[in-house]
Amino acid sequence: MKNFAKRLISILMVVIMMAGISVNAFAADNTTAKALQFNKDGKFRIMHVTDTHLDVDNVDASVWLIAQACDKEKPDLVVVTGDNVQNEDDAAKTKNYIDKLMSVFQERNIPTAVTFGNHDSEVGAMSREDLMAYYNTYSCSVSLDDGPAISGCGTYNIPVISSDGSKVKFNVWVFDSNDYDGNGHYGNVKADQVEWYKQKSDELKAANGGEVVYSLAFQHIIVPEVYDALKKADGKQLFSFEHIINKGEYYMFDPNGINFGTLNETPCSGYENDGQFDAMVEKGDVLAMFTGHDHTNAFGVKHKGIDIVNSLSTRYNGDAFSSQYGYRILDIDENDTSKYTSRVEHWYDMFTVKDIDTLRKSGDDYGWKLALDVTFKGFFQKYFDLACRQIVSVFSGRQITYAD
Repeated sequence: MKNFAKRLISILMVVIMMAGISVNAFAADNTTAKALQFNKDGKFRIMHVTDTHLDVDNVDASVWLIAQACDKEKPDLVVVTGDNVQNEDDAAKTKNYIDKLMSVFQERNIPTAVTFGNHDSEVGAMSREDLMAYYNTYSCSVSLDDGPAISGCGTYNIPVISSDGSKVKFNVWVFDSNDYDGNGHYGNVKADQVEWYKQKSDELKAANGGEVVYSLAFQHIIVPEVYDALKKADGKQLFSFEHIINKGEYYMFDPNGINFGTLNETPCSGYENDGQFDAMVEKGDVLAMFTGHDHTNAFGVKHKGIDIVNSLSTRYNGDAFSSQYGYRILDIDENDTSKYTSRVEHWYDMFTVKDIDTLRKSGDDYGWKLALDVTFKGFFQKYFDLACRQIVSVFSGRQITYAD
């Protein structure tokens, strides 16, 4: 009887220990990042930064604007989804661009998740693995090199724990959508990455008592199913765009679908499809997929219960067109993780006249001049674009732009 009691106590201690580490157990492999947590008010905010394309010509302006956005939005996580910096033949130059970007997040202690696009390792001295290792020299980085067992570099998940620390309440998927296929076309998430996702999704569900852990997914290249949610046009029309694969076919918003934002260019998906989107429909945990790659698209469509969303390029090149660029903000409430809110912020809407004057009076000579440049150029671009869309809408009889 005494031995039985000892064994029972031992079993109970193991159960208690397992319960205590269950939340952190997801960080036991190289594809699950250290867990983050909802704030005390039950909120969690993500900033989507993509296609910064930092190089010698735009790095200072882009980084200054990103810093301003971070100070304004105060995100709990920044997700950077590829085509991040120009990969130079001199690795020291590439690292300098990374330093300027990551220092923004490091100085503000913002957890930052990084993955890659088609251009990150297209040229230059540093491989994807080299780049990831350097990003991870920053303590704010929660990024992971998933290792040789999975295609690409930078496929992982980030659990988000409830504000009371009791359970994994939400999840963030980060995928490397790779660079190019064997024929030189844009890449896609590969079959082994899809299998990893399915297994990890099942693990999260099992640990959550059989209930799915809702999530958002981030990657560089949009999935080809975006065309299934758009409407095939009768030939080329204004604000319709040619299919990336099926040349001569044009697509636009389907008025009978659920749409948001503005479609400004062809959605450039990969040519190959290894079932990523279908797997997410099957598992039922992904609320939305967020991509970059197509710099001026800031739109979303709903297909089979999942929002397929493109965010703006987060850089500033100094020309009028680049003032359209910006970032996306996503907010999740732990009281109902089955939904989220999304909004796009353009650089040209960031500063008021008062903000610019405050910057000038503060002595930030570079900042107030850049803010004035962005706002001035953006004013004309914004209202010219709105006018064009209104005219097209009147004459075509269809809606061109939706609320985002």
